[in-house]
Amino acid sequence: PYVLVTPNETRRKQLQEIAKKELDDLERWKEEHRPGPITLAPQRLGGKESEAQARQNQQMTLMQSKYQQKHKREEYVKAKKAAEEAEILKKKAIQREKAERLEVKKRQQEMQRREMLLEDQNYKTNELLNRLDVHLPKSDSCQIANPGPESTAWTRSHAYKQALREEENRRLEEMKQEQRRKAELMEFKQKQEEEARTRAHQNEQRSYLQSLFSFYCTLRVNNAFLDRLQKKTQHNNSYQPG
Repeated sequence: PYVLVTPNETRRKQLQEIAKKELDDLERWKEEHRPGPITLAPQRLGGKESEAQARQNQQMTLMQSKYQQKHKREEYVKAKKAAEEAEILKKKAIQREKAERLEVKKRQQEMQRREMLLEDQNYKTNELLNRLDVHLPKSDSCQIANPGPESTAWTRSHAYKQALREEENRRLEEMKQEQRRKAELMEFKQKQEEEARTRAHQNEQRSYLQSLFSFYCTLRVNNAFLDRLQKKTQHNNSYQPG
């Protein structure tokens, strides 16, 4: 459902008259506030340089801007490449450190496992030897003077224990030496990597200085060429008739 509202003709006429009056007032205000004619004092325009010199300066500025843009592009490419290489080196260093830590952890676990194995083996050996000692009779002066098979077995067990202790000490000393050698090797590798990074940084600085020196030489050559061209132009202009 909908309701149809008939338009009010009187209200519409009033609104149209108001809008027309406002437009007339706006046009009248524009006419009243229209700016008048501009009067300027006559003066001489233009610079002190001649057209040839202005064109020469413009050409020099254009060439310098081209060299500057080229140098900026080269610097941007070098900086981007250096940043990428630094990021790659950083990731490699992180991966290397992780691998080294994992290797050190594995070596420590292996050493702990070996130590536990040696301790268990020594414990079992000592337990066996103690059992053998329990079954052996106590030695007196006669047995010491005339050693029998029991004293010989005790001597053998004591020598075996001593040999086991010496072997264990030798293995522990070898593992300590191995860990010491690996630590020295890791320190040497870190020093080499630090020296390599220092040399790369120095080479980068050297290449940057060389590029700046070449740009400066090129700019000096161009300026000398433009000076000769300017002198030649001035010489030709001075000999023109009239």
